[in-house]
Amino acid sequence: MPPTTTMPPLFFPDVASQAVFDGAGPRPQFLLDSERLTVVVAGLEPGQQIPSHPEALAVYYFLEGEGVMTVDGEAFAVTAGATVITPPGSARGLRASSRLVFLAAKAGA
Repeated sequence: MPPTTTMPPLFFPDVASQAVFDGAGPRPQFLLDSERLTVVVAGLEPGQQIPSHPEALAVYYFLEGEGVMTVDGEAFAVTAGATVITPPGSARGLRASSRLVFLAAKAGA
């Protein structure tokens, strides 16, 4: 018997175009916000950052631009096409070197 679902599929033909840029800082746009999974797309202007903070298991996929992501103090140079998978509870932060767009999927509780 196939599994049942109450959620329709979601399709975003150009997810990068969903990013919002704001001089005051990141404004993540929720593509999905459920108990089991949260998916956001976010844009950062050059020099903007997301301070290091602990978080759940997450996957970050970089769509445009360049920056540096830190996970538990280890720095990763990120560019379009890069993926960073962060373990549960790890501290992660991000600083944009150029206009940066990324997709993040975070596991729920």
